[in-house]
Amino acid sequence: MLKLIDHIVRISARRDRTEINTAFLEAVLDLFRPHSLRIYRCFSSASKVVVFACAGFGEEGTFSHNAYLPERRYCKPIEQDRLLRQAHREASIVLDVLPDGSNRLVFPVHSMNRLIYLVDIVISETFPAEQRVLLMGLVEYFTHHIALLDYGEGDTLTGLANRKTFDKHLFEVLGQAANDEKNSFISGQRRRKGGQDGRHWLAVCDIDHFKQVNDTHGHLIGDEVLVMFARLMSESFRYDDQIFRFGGEEFIAVLQPAPQSNVLAVFERFRQAVETHIFSRVGHVTVSIGYSQLLPNDMPSDVIDRADEALYYAKRNGRNQSACFESLLAAGEIAAKTSAKGEIELF
Repeated sequence: MLKLIDHIVRISARRDRTEINTAFLEAVLDLFRPHSLRIYRCFSSASKVVVFACAGFGEEGTFSHNAYLPERRYCKPIEQDRLLRQAHREASIVLDVLPDGSNRLVFPVHSMNRLIYLVDIVISETFPAEQRVLLMGLVEYFTHHIALLDYGEGDTLTGLANRKTFDKHLFEVLGQAANDEKNSFISGQRRRKGGQDGRHWLAVCDIDHFKQVNDTHGHLIGDEVLVMFARLMSESFRYDDQIFRFGGEEFIAVLQPAPQSNVLAVFERFRQAVETHIFSRVGHVTVSIGYSQLLPNDMPSDVIDRADEALYYAKRNGRNQSACFESLLAAGEIAAKTSAKGEIELF
């Protein structure tokens, strides 16, 4: 019992998804010795649910991946696993007896009416009843802890990740970008066509004339517009692209590495989805988008400033458009200038 309490204390002290997953994994392995364990983070869209195996233990040993950055090689559609799909559909614990007699249990974790995690555990058929009670109690504690963390990381109005979560996530992505650049240099790999395929992208998306919506229809209707706008974002981007409510009517999207032509197509698809959607009691609204590449040596303010500069250009030139900082710079629409320190800033 003292060991159980010690592990609960360790889990409760964590405020990072990856660290919480690792602490929970260590607790289950130390206390219960299951045949296998998988912790899946779930990403839902209007058409499908994708699960990301972010931590676990099995025949391949123990593993733990960054829970904030889903890697596609560890992801799969939930439809590929009958028991995971059943736990999602029934929103409750499900049990299956495997051919060797062992028991597989899947625990769903929900937050704000969304499936956010699935905990998949395989134990022997002779697993003692009192141990089962303790195991299920520990899993329930973990699910509550994760759900509370998810609530704290989310924007209460739209359900998207909030500004605080964005700050943490961007540091994670910038660190990954620096590592990718270093590994690419060491291995001698070359990027295709201008070196853009291997870089993440960040976009600032701002609803046009949103103050007029609030002034004309009131803040409650304005909130409805924000909620529907967030839903359109969730439906327009891929599951491993990260979207955030940055504040007010401003939203941010961080895209996985892609060539510039593909990125433009993604943002244009979203912009057109907003433009053609009929917002209840408001009608049509539009969005302006400014975006830029994440560079290996960027600080968060660097890439945000570049995306903001592209956004301001879009706003000044008619709104309802997507503007790329790098393209504007190459076309001479944005001029380089010298900072007070004598350094060149590409603004």
